[in-house]
Amino acid sequence: MASRLLVHTRTSDYRHDSIPDAVAAVRGLAGFEVDHTEDPAALEVPLDGYAAVVFLSTSGEVLTPPGRARLAAYVEAGGGFVGVHAAACTEYGWPYYGELLGARFARHPAYQPGRAFVEDRDHPATRHLPAVWDFTDEWYDFLTSPRGSVRVLLSADESSYEGGGMGADHPLAWCHERGAGRVFYTALGHAREAYRDPGFLAHLRGGIDWAAGRRAREDSA
Repeated sequence: MASRLLVHTRTSDYRHDSIPDAVAAVRGLAGFEVDHTEDPAALEVPLDGYAAVVFLSTSGEVLTPPGRARLAAYVEAGGGFVGVHAAACTEYGWPYYGELLGARFARHPAYQPGRAFVEDRDHPATRHLPAVWDFTDEWYDFLTSPRGSVRVLLSADESSYEGGGMGADHPLAWCHERGAGRVFYTALGHAREAYRDPGFLAHLRGGIDWAAGRRAREDSA
């Protein structure tokens, strides 16, 4: 039986044109059934049937108070959570969400080519990547670095593009455990082209697999 993902793409602030491509890409991942929603009420009900909840370029306030409570309880009890790109621009008014994701968006320079360093190759989101990965994206800056509270997988080489604002410590993708659950976040995935890029798709798939792994194994037991 395929594991189920709940993919949430509600936006109350900036909306990415790449969202339809991103949803289609996640639907194309073998082994997962995808429920896609922009209705906050979809997160007000029990989420136990999902291997992971994916916030895919959400922005602004996207949950109701009951939805916040359900999501927190789901992760703490062993559910997976995946944030992609603008998920870091989401739920600024909910302190728990910032702790769940690991960092909050601050700004980004122009969309442009750059380089990412693979810091941790012992993870399904990065083990396929070269040590230095050439990619084109917005290279998000964060209000603070999550290093020290998360497992950093990728970081930005700010010397490879213009406008970086975090300096030498610039994580881009990371994971950590929250309660009994697992959380994966990648700052990449701004443009439609990302969701046709084999390297990025494998990165995204690896992150989802990792976050969903514990709950998916329980579902198949």
